[in-house]
Amino acid sequence: MTPRGPFVGLRFLPRTAIRPVRRDQTRRICSSCLRHLRSRGDFRGAAAARPFPQWRALESQIRHSRGTPTAQRASLATVANVRENNRGPIEEYDERVHAGRLRDDEHQRGIIGHLQDLHDMLVDYTPPKVIHPTIESLQPPKKSVFSSLFGGGQTSYKTKITIPPDVPKGLYMYGDVGSGKTMLMDLFFETIPGNIKSKTRIHFHNFMQEVHKEMHKFKMTHGNDIDGIPFVAANIAEKASVLCFDEFQCTDVADAMILRRLIESLMSHGSVIVTTSNRHPDELYKNGIQRESFIPCINLLKERLRVINLDSTTDYRKIPRPPSGVYYHPLDKAAKTHADKWFRFLGDFENDPPHPATHSVWGREIDVPLASGRCAKFTFKELIGRATGAADYLELMRNYEAFIITDVPGMSHKTRDWARRFITFIDAVYESRAKLVMTTELSLTNLFLSHNELEEAVTTSQSTGDVAPGPDNNHDVSDVMRSLMDDLGMNMNMLKNSSIFSGDEERFAFARALSRLSEMGSQEWVERGMGLEDKGGKQEMESWQRVRSRWREDSL
Repeated sequence: MTPRGPFVGLRFLPRTAIRPVRRDQTRRICSSCLRHLRSRGDFRGAAAARPFPQWRALESQIRHSRGTPTAQRASLATVANVRENNRGPIEEYDERVHAGRLRDDEHQRGIIGHLQDLHDMLVDYTPPKVIHPTIESLQPPKKSVFSSLFGGGQTSYKTKITIPPDVPKGLYMYGDVGSGKTMLMDLFFETIPGNIKSKTRIHFHNFMQEVHKEMHKFKMTHGNDIDGIPFVAANIAEKASVLCFDEFQCTDVADAMILRRLIESLMSHGSVIVTTSNRHPDELYKNGIQRESFIPCINLLKERLRVINLDSTTDYRKIPRPPSGVYYHPLDKAAKTHADKWFRFLGDFENDPPHPATHSVWGREIDVPLASGRCAKFTFKELIGRATGAADYLELMRNYEAFIITDVPGMSHKTRDWARRFITFIDAVYESRAKLVMTTELSLTNLFLSHNELEEAVTTSQSTGDVAPGPDNNHDVSDVMRSLMDDLGMNMNMLKNSSIFSGDEERFAFARALSRLSEMGSQEWVERGMGLEDKGGKQEMESWQRVRSRWREDSL
């Protein structure tokens, strides 16, 4: 059954799932269960439940809302966030496990750790005041006489959107039916810290219907030439410092065309987005009309939200695979958790606890700060900040199969030596088919170029016409790298015509590093040889190790 009114987008228990309670029983009940019972009109079970005092107001609100017209009730999806304590998701989960309402699950507990990371960041977050754009600021620039005569048809004007750097990174949780998406969203939404004064939870389909309705009103009033998305987004952001979507999906071309700018506009006003979905971002709007126009939205989701896989996967040791990807940015509180979880999974803490190690190459010693099993962990400065080279990296490849590199900074022409060493290290990891986990200050596409250098490159290429869409003449760079750079308006011709790199070889090394980083971040690369149970367990791991060993002997 699809709920209506203030609980649009929330799932309710079927009537058969609600157990009657004998009249002689007295028990306490949580707000979620009370909501289910009251909203379905099943007061037989709820009558015996004794709610906590803070939920009596909620019960009254639910009763009152039944007499409220549907159009008015829609606004109740946004609620004031009033909490008597700042108990986080992990504490709440422990409480529910202790009360017997949930079963303790290691994989689920690991995912709730990500919810806790975001909760901790929200505790220290002060949402900025939403500044509503004026209609004048959204109007396109006036055309000159010559542009009116020769400039062609009218085009819609789009304002530039900038996301503040201090907005916490949100969450994108995806998984099959039964993976616990609703329970996790309940847990997060109910424990949002009290300093966040307003929060909204709504089914994504209903949210987009409201957005299109508001966009239509705006265009009817102000015309089609004005960019209405920042205006509509500001109204939404003012009511929702934290915006939670159930079942994020995109099946409509009208949604696909505006989603990127809408999400970007919401984030520019400081809104933190948390969403669930049945699909990985790369699978959204698959085979849809003009899907290439939707790719920038996919890139934005992967860059600005932490993508979490809810489907439980364990290896032959029964250790759950970390639910997130291998790369994480920015260097916030969640970055350490990311690195630690992957180190525990890729290492062998039980048989070989983390310890320092030393290796020799050509009479020199290479210090490894932390090693466990066949996994080594470095900070960027410990690995790249000292005088290391290809021979050092090859020796590391002979001894380890996985590397955790933390605190990777953004690099520019001022740190070009670091960039060259790091690219050499990336090549060594790729050639040895090892695994690479990183926490970085910036996203991959901005890792080797500063923002100013990117703007310089784009400006230079626009003046020469090299940013125009279409195939370029370089066939040595994979389509994976091009997809990474599409959102920046970059292609190989732009790199060749820019003054950032000292020569063609360095330009190609940069493009190749991006391509290889993207491939090493793919699910296929990461899970190959892990011994995951659904891929063959220990036998699959041993088979891959034999193949990698023979290949490594030939190449290193």
